[in-house]
Amino acid sequence: MDNYVVPVPPRENSRPLPRPGWKRSAPELDGRISSRYRHEASQLLLDSYAEIRAFDHNYSNGSDSCPTHMARMANAFNQETSISYAREGVLGLEFDMKGIYLASVTRSGCLTVHDFETLYCLAYGPASSFYWFLTGLLADEVKPLLHISTCLPLNVVRWNPANQDEVACASRQDDKIMLFDIGYISSEPVEVFEKGKSKFSRHSCELYNGLSDIAFASADKSRLLASGLDGAIYIWDRRLSNLPCLELTTNSQSQINSIVLDLEDRIVFGASKHGTIYAWDLRGGRASFAFQSHNEVYYPLLTSVKLPSLLGKITSLKAQSNITPKEIHSISFNPSCSYQLAFHLDDGWSGVLNIGSLSVTHVHCPPAWLDGVGMSTSPNLRRPSWLPACSIYAVGSSSGHGIYLLDFYPDTSSACHVDFEDVQCISGESRGTVQNKFVPLSQNVLSCAAHPCNGTIIAGTKQCSLLVISQKSHTLED
Repeated sequence: MDNYVVPVPPRENSRPLPRPGWKRSAPELDGRISSRYRHEASQLLLDSYAEIRAFDHNYSNGSDSCPTHMARMANAFNQETSISYAREGVLGLEFDMKGIYLASVTRSGCLTVHDFETLYCLAYGPASSFYWFLTGLLADEVKPLLHISTCLPLNVVRWNPANQDEVACASRQDDKIMLFDIGYISSEPVEVFEKGKSKFSRHSCELYNGLSDIAFASADKSRLLASGLDGAIYIWDRRLSNLPCLELTTNSQSQINSIVLDLEDRIVFGASKHGTIYAWDLRGGRASFAFQSHNEVYYPLLTSVKLPSLLGKITSLKAQSNITPKEIHSISFNPSCSYQLAFHLDDGWSGVLNIGSLSVTHVHCPPAWLDGVGMSTSPNLRRPSWLPACSIYAVGSSSGHGIYLLDFYPDTSSACHVDFEDVQCISGESRGTVQNKFVPLSQNVLSCAAHPCNGTIIAGTKQCSLLVISQKSHTLED
């Protein structure tokens, strides 16, 4: 065979032709997807998001009318008055850990639990809602698994990670946490935890007795935390009593709107109305000489950071804006990056606090604020959500109908990074920066929840509807 091979004379200064690398080769060969590759591919995901369908809150509760539906009907006749939407809005949304159930609470006092698969299938079902209305199937199909009407406006809902049949909710106008079991067909909670009389709070007015947020400890199944409008965080031990066993306090006593535990349940973070983020060490320590009992265990305040001061250190931001203290609506950890703590402010700003360096690394200022458009004056707190695996932060717009999908990837290649760099490849071509995406919607969004597996976003609106935001389907013709 070698006799038939004709050797080719070597060329002078011959070099192999440059070929662009195939980005998909490494993930397909070793089966592992790097975070950077997932980040670069997330642009396709962001571009595919759109509103698929809206589900109104029009359920009845036995012989009694649903208070949320009644409030919606009442406000429909008073939209020109200043009290429009006063008792409306889905203020809390959360999926269980597997994404099977979706819990939501409204400002009118309704707790609902939906089967996500039913909502998802209906969202991609027949497009003619008029046909579904005529046949009477729509009302039956979207009927929630659980619909409980309370006499209190509900502001937050959380699933118990140790028991996914339990869901807890609280109100800013009451000092109790109501724990419901979705396995029981009952409108009464299975457990009620009371805040009781605070040992350290100087607030005596009933306006400061409410609870703003709830957190379950994943490691300690018996521990439950809640933040109060009196500036304290309360901790219950379910094995001991329905009254709190510990209180975490600050010197300012500014109301705390949101709390979150770190990955190992060692540190609890609280965000205040005056723009400060506090951190307490839950591992405890011996009481100092200021305490009478030497056997008492206390939980010290590790640190407190003022976001206006940190934002003022960003040169490019300080040069074009007057930074003033703003109320923090929500804080939450990035599920794919444990040191990124996202925050959302009253004026519509969003950003990321690096808890290792205590510095703000990412900031997003909405165009409405930059253009001087007035922000919403609604008293409702907006609750954004992280997408499960690509460092994307979904937050409702404070001035329009839609949500922002913000790239908070932990690197300077992120479009929201304060030291943004458009990194170039070796060949000189841009690596492809992921751009923030604004998804227009039919209603104004207050809260968001992302499915833990497929990334579908459910948005709760001021009109008490649930919007399904996912990939838009296309019909194949011929």
